[in-house]
Amino acid sequence: MTSLTPGPLLSSSPRQQRRSQWWNAEHPHPTTEHPSPARLSFAAFSSSSPAGAAAISVSAAKPVVVVGSANADIYVEIDRLPLEGETIAARAGQTLAGGKGANQACCGGRLDYPTYFVGQIGDDAHGRLIEDALRGGGVRLDRLARVSSAPTGHAVVMLQSDGQNAIIIVGGANMSCWPEDPRDEDLEVVRSAGVLLLQREIPDRVNIQVAQAAKGAGVPVILDAGGKEGPVPDELIKLVDIFSPNETELARLTGMPTETFEQISHAAKRIHEKAVKKVLVKLGAKGSALFIEGEDPIVQPIIPASEVLDTTGAGDTFTAAFAVALVECKPMKECLKFAAAAASLCVQVKGAIPSMPDRAAVVELLQSLQADAATK
Repeated sequence: MTSLTPGPLLSSSPRQQRRSQWWNAEHPHPTTEHPSPARLSFAAFSSSSPAGAAAISVSAAKPVVVVGSANADIYVEIDRLPLEGETIAARAGQTLAGGKGANQACCGGRLDYPTYFVGQIGDDAHGRLIEDALRGGGVRLDRLARVSSAPTGHAVVMLQSDGQNAIIIVGGANMSCWPEDPRDEDLEVVRSAGVLLLQREIPDRVNIQVAQAAKGAGVPVILDAGGKEGPVPDELIKLVDIFSPNETELARLTGMPTETFEQISHAAKRIHEKAVKKVLVKLGAKGSALFIEGEDPIVQPIIPASEVLDTTGAGDTFTAAFAVALVECKPMKECLKFAAAAASLCVQVKGAIPSMPDRAAVVELLQSLQADAATK
């Protein structure tokens, strides 16, 4: 198993190089090319900037750290799902980088927030595809490991003409070859984080180990419910600060109906009984809602997209954008709105990682909505 670090064959992206130049100009660091996560200091965009691109100082900014899966998504475009025993022809097909962990990490990078990805890929072409996509998104690859004994995880994404999808996942390196105990370097990055993002496409034991490290360091933990269908182990859920299912996952995990908002509220309370104080529910076309124990829910309507081409990655975009806004200390209501804007832009582009918006586009959309509201 090897850990990937930026070098001649694994160079940083142009965005990372610009960040490094900015850091070195103000904080000379003669002993290492990259400062440690605890000392990261990058430019961030301010939503109050006229063009959405004015930098604000984030000295000692703590990074978003994503521990999770990386897949090669094999897309097939179809008019409808096949029936049992039926073979149908696809209109088109292509392979793109994805996986819930890689998606969320790339979203953080595209939003110009320092983001690390801790995960595993195989020593194969799919792995190199994912490396290139993450690097292009500005994600730090220091803790991405390449394993020789398992292929890169992959998924078959059946994309229908209305933008809806059905997905089948093959775990590969995401589900095997993890060390019995986490690498010290991985735990160091986790403990230095501003927020830790987890999903359920890697072994539960790995999520538990890194969540314990985060909890011990006072780092908030967000668990996206997507991935494995089974119940979330009590040992993991008790370490989670914000649990984020969609309405289908919420119904499956609680055994309760989620067809109405009242039913969703009752199901969220069931999660609260597991000692999770915040439940962030993604409601698809109905928007999202944050249920904080003992408080009224915060509801965020969907921000309509001009055209829906592909919903793959929209949930990951929403969760990651929410995490970025949270670590930037935005109020919860603003976190939801920021995440909704990012998701709205995501569904207008095909592919998961290729559809992740940059910060300037998100801020521009929010400013246009604000301007429209002011004229009404």
